[in-house]
Amino acid sequence: MDLEKYRESDFEVERTSDLMRLVPGGGKTAIDVGARDGHFSTLLAGKYETVTALDLVQPSIFHDNVHCVQGDASNLAFDDNSFDLVFCAEVLEHMPSHLLAKACFELGRVSKEHLIIGVPYKQDIRIGRTTCYTCGKENPPFGHINTFDEKRLAKLFPHFKTADISLVGKNSSRTNAASTFLMDFAGNPYGTYDQEEPCVHCDAQLVPPPHERNLIKKVATKLAFYARDIQKPFLREHGNWIHVLFRKLAK
Repeated sequence: MDLEKYRESDFEVERTSDLMRLVPGGGKTAIDVGARDGHFSTLLAGKYETVTALDLVQPSIFHDNVHCVQGDASNLAFDDNSFDLVFCAEVLEHMPSHLLAKACFELGRVSKEHLIIGVPYKQDIRIGRTTCYTCGKENPPFGHINTFDEKRLAKLFPHFKTADISLVGKNSSRTNAASTFLMDFAGNPYGTYDQEEPCVHCDAQLVPPPHERNLIKKVATKLAFYARDIQKPFLREHGNWIHVLFRKLAK
């Protein structure tokens, strides 16, 4: 993915603007968990004296107020209440399911007062999924293993109350079991094979399926689209991303 072009897209500009709207400011320290290219870290540096940019691979961000570290969201090497703001966007949907609760606990533990979470909203991760041609298993799109709504986020952060919440973008995409089964059988020819994220099962880089497919798989693909289209008139549009500003409850 061309991150620079992605950051300049209309939708991403809208999402960035909304996340930064939630930032309370007024504190001294913030941490950007899952900093990647430092897009949000540098924006946060305009509101906080010190910003820690953390990712699985140590980021390279050149800003006087940004300190780059290597780390894991599920095992943060910081004391309790270390940061006035903990910022975490585009991360929890990728977290291995067995580590999700631990990562959320860690985010809450190191927050002194505020926590901002940005994740896809009610995403149907059966749509756009891929088949790994190394191990043969199916993958969710863009490595999005987990799905979220308001209730699940509140349950994951029980020691916080919601101070602000917003939905960004629009999405009404949804599939069904029959369409998913047929697409899997056909080898998921229309999956997100251009993603950077590797196979969630064997860690191999995903590659597109062969261009030449047999007649049975082509028919299965057609039937999968028909099975999905049948339900379209009954689908309701909802937000594409959910952004939540949490405030820590007093003990």
